Order: sequence, then C-alpha cells, then structure tokens
Amino acid sequence: MANRHTQGNTPNFGWQRVKGPHHTTAYRVSRRGATVVASVIIAILVFLGTFAAATWADVSFAVAQQKVKVIQQKGAKAVDTTPVDPYANEVINILLVGQDTRDGEGNTAIGGDEADTQNLHNADTTMILQISADRKTVNLVSLPRDLMVSTPGCQTTNGEMPAQYSVQFNSIFANAYAQGGDVASAASCTMNEVNYLSGMNIQQFMVVDFGGLVNMINAIGGVDVCIPMYTRDGYTGIELQPGTHHLDGTTATQYARMRHGTAADGSDTMRTTRQQYLIKQLIKTALSKNYFTQTSQLYQLAKSALASVQMSEGLADVGTLVGLATSLKDFDMNHMYSQTIPITAWTEDANRSQLADGADAVWKKLRNAQPLVEQADTSTDSTTTDNSTSTDGAAADGSTSTDGTQTDGATSDGSTYNDKTGVITQADGTLIDAATGGTIDPETGAIRSADTGQFIGLNNRYIEVTYCGVKY
Repeated sequence: MANRHTQGNTPNFGWQRVKGPHHTTAYRVSRRGATVVASVIIAILVFLGTFAAATWADVSFAVAQQKVKVIQQKGAKAVDTTPVDPYANEVINILLVGQDTRDGEGNTAIGGDEADTQNLHNADTTMILQISADRKTVNLVSLPRDLMVSTPGCQTTNGEMPAQYSVQFNSIFANAYAQGGDVASAASCTMNEVNYLSGMNIQQFMVVDFGGLVNMINAIGGVDVCIPMYTRDGYTGIELQPGTHHLDGTTATQYARMRHGTAADGSDTMRTTRQQYLIKQLIKTALSKNYFTQTSQLYQLAKSALASVQMSEGLADVGTLVGLATSLKDFDMNHMYSQTIPITAWTEDANRSQLADGADAVWKKLRNAQPLVEQADTSTDSTTTDNSTSTDGAAADGSTSTDGTQTDGATSDGSTYNDKTGVITQADGTLIDAATGGTIDPETGAIRSADTGQFIGLNNRYIEVTYCGVKY
C-alpha cells in the first residue's frame, strides 16, 4: 500500500514537501550489516547502580569527552543545549544511532578490514527512543536503513548539504559525515530528517559503534539469547544450534548484524527484529544484576558505555544520566514496546522500502507520547500478555475472563489463545500475534504485518517457550 506522501512516480516521504533542488549525493551501503544501540539504553538503566563505585569527577570527565554539538538547522526550533531535566515530568525523546565504521581496532575486528570499507561511516541502525513523562512506558521504533526518503537538506560543520530526493535513509548520515567530517554533522542531519518524516521535535541523540557494543556486553558478562533454529551466516562467521546460548560481546554483535544464511532472509527488516530482541535481553540482564554484590561488574559496564557512546549536549551531563537512571531503575520490561515503522516495498525497486499508510498512525502516537500498545484498564484488574514485540495498530484478540484477564481456551471460530506466549492459533494452524494482529513465522518467531506483509517485530515469548523451555 503506497504512502500518502507522493510526488510524481516516486513517493515523497517527508512530513512536508521538500523545498529546493532534489540532488542525490553519492553513497554506499555496507554489506557487512548493522550494529544495535542496546548499549545506550543499558548505560542509562544501570548508571545509578554503578555510580556509587565512581567519583563524580571521574564520571564527569568520561561524559564530557563524549559530548557532541547539535548543529542548528534552518527553519527548525532553536537547539536547547541545557541538560535534560529527568524530573520535569516531561517526555524524553532520543534518537539512537548505531554507526557502522571501521575506525579503531574493535570496529575493524567486527566489520572487517576490506579496502572499500575504510573511512566508512554509515547509520546502519536508527531508532527513536521515547520515555514517557511518568517513566512507566518506553517506545522504541526502528527506521530501516534501506527506507527511501526525501530530505530537505541540512547544516553541517562544513556548510550546507543540499536537499535530496529519493535517497536511502542511511545515506544521510554517511553523506553528512563526508561533508562535515564529524559525528555532529552526521547525527544532526539524521535527526533533522527523522523530525522531517515524523513531525516530531527530537533534540537529543546518542551514537554507538561496533566496538563499543562488544565491550559493554562483555562488561556485563554476556547475554542469554534463545535461538529457535540452526543459524549459520558466512558473512559474520556466526554458527549456532537451536536452544539457549550465552553470547559474549562479539557473538552477540554478529547475531544482531547478520542478515544472510539459514536464519535470515537477507532483509534489513528481519534483522531489525533480532536487534529489538537483543536490546530487551540486554536490559533484562542489566536489571537482574545485584547493585550491592556486583558493583564492580556494573561499574565496568557503565564505564564502557560512557566511553563508547557519543551524546548530544543535553544528555552529556552526569546529573541528567543519574536522574534518568533513578527514574527508570524500577522499570517494568513488559511496558517496553518496540516495532519497525510500517513499510512496504518501494514502487521503484522491491529491494528497497517506503513508508506504508500505517506509518502515519505510529508517528501520531509518538507525537502525542502514547504507548505503541493500548494499555489495559487496571481499574478492573485487567492484565495483558507481554506486548513488548509491539504493534502497528492492531488490537489483541479479546478472549477474556469475567475480570478481564486473558485466558487459554478455544473460541467459537476454532482458534485457541495461549497467554504464556501471546499467540492465537487459528483453526488452520496459522499463528497470530495477539498484540499486533500479525502473522508469526513458526520457525523464527518473526511477526509480519497483516496489512503490508513486512516484518514488524519478534514474539520473543513464543520462541523462548517453544524452543528454549523458558517458564513464564
């Protein structure tokens, strides 16, 4: 289904129409895959527990070293450089960018050292992180790197990058870095484009690379991941049998980057489902640590995170990070909702994507700071399943008991509902994700949108219960 923003034969994906020339600057796409930004969220969530082990001066220095200027854009609201107030009872929006670069030994070890990848700076993973004003819900929305977009142009450290039309989303980061020569240019232009697409006013960003993610996963002692099927990828060298695996930093990062082989279809959108799952597992691991008995380990995690994450001026403040961690330390993971922005195949090339009609509903929820998943009415003791794989607007099946609690059992149409996995099994055996209404691949647990057929998330409870024997 085509997006409503159109111009000629090629859709214009902007929140408003592009003004000025439609130039396309040169860009390249790395075949080596993407990195996730799980480390950013973990750094926030565990910072409080580790802070007691460090001096204020030590941490302040580490944060100051990672501060990145936000470049003022033409026509945009003035950049606010004052530190974010985590206690202001206001929504916090952060753009999370996973950078594919070969700078440094750690990044080369993960991404390779081929001659054509040197000096590479791509945004291979981009997500909007939205923390609710009451700090009880978190939205995480992924933007595919192969999304075809228009851009109104942007200001860099070294002059203005012109407006572009019909370009791949991740090329904006690469082109801005090439012109401006720094992360400030790349991140600021990417943030400007996301605001242009969504109608939001995001002013904060965090950028992390391969090496940083590896170090942080290792610092926390690795992470458990459920692998539902034999997984082998010749590009990353990863090979895993079905079952639960405790992955170190390198293997977990390659798991998040892979998009070829036996457990992938080559698409960036399917890879995004694994990235979202890994983020949840990393946060779950971080929150499970005992702040009193594992202080040293958590401190190393925080130091690794701070050394690896480049932050906008409003976030690069110790008081902000400590305050935000304080407000999130009791966060319920069941209220973290993630999805990929609704897309469909691009009209000009089926190997690229464009925004689908459902994207407008997601942008509206983000602009209004609403959870991606409708919340249960707790006043009637209603409860829901783990909706953390999240939604493109569909509601749950509605099989409930008299007090509103979802239960197992058959319905009049012959379908059954499993409250441990959040899965509806139709009479013909088709698996439906109750939270999204999408169809579940029984082998991978990946969810496809009922409207567009594109991947929108992963039902992690389904694969964990079915393939790894996890008890819920």
